Amino acid sequence: MDFGKVTDAELKTVDFTLPPDPEVTTEVLNASKKKGKTKFYVGCAKWGRKDWLGKLYPPKTKEKDFLEYYAKQFNSIEFNGFFYNQHSVEQVQKWKEKVPKDFLFCPKFTQSITHIRRLRNAKPDVDAYLQIVAEFGSNLGPLFLMPHPQMGPNQLPVIEEFIADIPTDIGLFLELRHPDFYSNPEGYNRELYSFLHKQKRGTIITDAAGRRDCVHMHLSTPQCFIRFVGNGLHPTDYTRIDEWVQRIKKWMNEGLETCYFFMHQHEELHSPELIKYFIEQMNQYCGTNIKAPEMSIGASLF
Repeated sequence: MDFGKVTDAELKTVDFTLPPDPEVTTEVLNASKKKGKTKFYVGCAKWGRKDWLGKLYPPKTKEKDFLEYYAKQFNSIEFNGFFYNQHSVEQVQKWKEKVPKDFLFCPKFTQSITHIRRLRNAKPDVDAYLQIVAEFGSNLGPLFLMPHPQMGPNQLPVIEEFIADIPTDIGLFLELRHPDFYSNPEGYNRELYSFLHKQKRGTIITDAAGRRDCVHMHLSTPQCFIRFVGNGLHPTDYTRIDEWVQRIKKWMNEGLETCYFFMHQHEELHSPELIKYFIEQMNQYCGTNIKAPEMSIGASLF
């Protein structure tokens, strides 16, 4: 993942301190009627990593079985693969057969919808996408919408119209990359936030070294969707995780209902180590009981 990547020299100058919560986030969380029982869905962005053999997967695991073993370690996946390929109903059915009933796929909207059509005149593609992801059934988590990075506030009506047309019984979180969405004093476009809050659609917070504006801390629902982008197990990866654990603990006390936390690295080889650290810190400091992945495993474990 190259988004927000900086050089080693630049990394030393980044202020990774999380911004304070805006008042609207505290208000949204305090209004929750499900306080005290936060659900956690934690994982990575991919499962098909051969370099996880002998670390996350038994050494001789076949590629066709990677998902099965991944789903024994984590309860969710930020499914970026859908961005590049629409896949098929038959393929989704095969994936569904390999995971437990409580495992969630969070598929990204395909690039034909978001980057080629830029959310316009995309109904046939959207209908096909929704029909396919519906095959996940109870294993379908929220959808992950990232408009083209060149779509700024001047395209707000297009974005809002697109989101409003998605069935309300399907969860949806929005990631924004155009910097103008974060240029006002509040740190997030006021009109879009109001729209998302009324529509009960979530905001995505992406924590990457080179795009600190995307760490906006605005929650439009009592749910968070955090995409953490590490830097190859640099020491700051761990201190950043420590701060996120304390912020999530605060949100839990205020009424956070669901937390989706997905780990990225510019070199995904190291994602399992860092998500394991996150889980261990959550369990230690937040009283959670999230299953941590077992690293350097052998085939006999299963």
